[in-house]
Amino acid sequence: MSEPTTILDAPSARPGILDIATYVPGGHSLGEGVKVHRLASNETPLGTSPLAKEALLKSVEEPQYYPDGGATALRTAIAKRYGLDANRIVCGAGSDEVLSLIAQGFLNPGDEAIYTEHGFLVYRIAILAAGATPIVAPEVGLTANVDAIIDKVTEKTRLVFLANPNNPTGTYVPFDEVKRLHAALPSNVLLVLDAAYAEYVRRNDYESGVELVSSFDNVVMTRTFSKIHGLAGLRIGWAYAPEGITGILNRIRGPFNVNAPAIAAASAAVGDTAFVDAAIAHNDQWLPWMTEKLSAIGLKVTPSVANFVLVHFPDEDGKRAENADEALKAAGVLCRRVTGYGFPNALRITIGLEEANHVVVDTLSHFMGTQFMGDTR
Repeated sequence: MSEPTTILDAPSARPGILDIATYVPGGHSLGEGVKVHRLASNETPLGTSPLAKEALLKSVEEPQYYPDGGATALRTAIAKRYGLDANRIVCGAGSDEVLSLIAQGFLNPGDEAIYTEHGFLVYRIAILAAGATPIVAPEVGLTANVDAIIDKVTEKTRLVFLANPNNPTGTYVPFDEVKRLHAALPSNVLLVLDAAYAEYVRRNDYESGVELVSSFDNVVMTRTFSKIHGLAGLRIGWAYAPEGITGILNRIRGPFNVNAPAIAAASAAVGDTAFVDAAIAHNDQWLPWMTEKLSAIGLKVTPSVANFVLVHFPDEDGKRAENADEALKAAGVLCRRVTGYGFPNALRITIGLEEANHVVVDTLSHFMGTQFMGDTR
C-alpha cells in the first residue's frame, strides 16, 4: 500500500514583495497608421546623438563577445566629461538598476528608507524588494521639504532617496537645502541623490550632488542616459559614490549588467556636448512656452525645471485628466497618467518637438473651450 501524498504549499514571495504595485510605464503606440507624438516618458524629442548612433552600429558587429564587465570605456568617458574619479563610478542597466542595487546593498528587513510624497515610484519598489519599510515624507507645494524628511528619520533609517529635480512634479531643492539635509542625517544613513534630469536645470542654486559625494562617505549621486542623451532604449545609467560604496555595488551587480552596445553608445554620447547643448536650448525655448500657453487656457501647471510639465485639470465632469487624456490620444498625443504618484487629476506631458507642442496646446485649448492663438516662438 502506497504512502499518502504530502501536499506542499506553493513557493511564496518574501514578505513585502506582494505589497509592490507593478510599475506601469507610459504608452508608446496608438495603433497602425496613426502619427504619434510620444510625450509620456520624458524622452528627448531630438533623437540620439549622431556620434552615439555611429558607435552603436559599430558595436553590434561582434555580438558573440561578452561586454567589458567593468564598463571601463564608459566610466572613463564619464570621468573625463565631468572631472570625476572613474574608480568611483558604477554603471547599470538604467539608473533604475543602480537604485535597486543601492537598496539591495544597504537595506535589511526591519530597516527604513525615506522618500518624498510624490517621489519616483522605483524608490518604493526597491525598498520593498529589499525587505525594508518605505517611509513617506510629505511635500510642501509639490516640492520635497527638508524639515519633513528630517522629521521622518529614526534609528531604523538607513537610506534617504531624493529625486532632484523630482519626477513627476519637475520641482527641485536648492543645493543649500540638500546640504542642510545631509548635515542632519546620521553618518550611517546614506543619502541618494537621483539627478536624472540634472542637465536640464538652469538655476544658479542647483547642484547635482558631485560636491557632496566628493566630500562625504554617505552620499551617492545617480544619473541616466535615458533622458537628455536619448538612449532610453539601451538602458544605461550610472552612480558616483565613495569607493567603499562602489565596492559594495560592484559585488552585487551582475558581472555583465551593461551590454556592449549600451557601453559604446553612451561612451560616445557623453562626449557629444553639441548634441546636449542643442537639447538644452530646445527645452529652454519650449518649456516656458508650454507652461505659459497651458496656463493661459485655464490649466494649472506646476513650475518645472525639467523637460516635462505636470498639468492639473478641473474637477468637473468631462474636464478631468482622464477626459483630457482621451482627447489627446485622439489627436495622436501620448501623455502620462500619474494616479500612482498621488495625482489622479493630472497629466505629465513631456516637452516635444514644435509640432507636438502645438498639437498639445491646440487640443487642450479646444478641450477647455478656449481659443489657442498660434505662436511659433
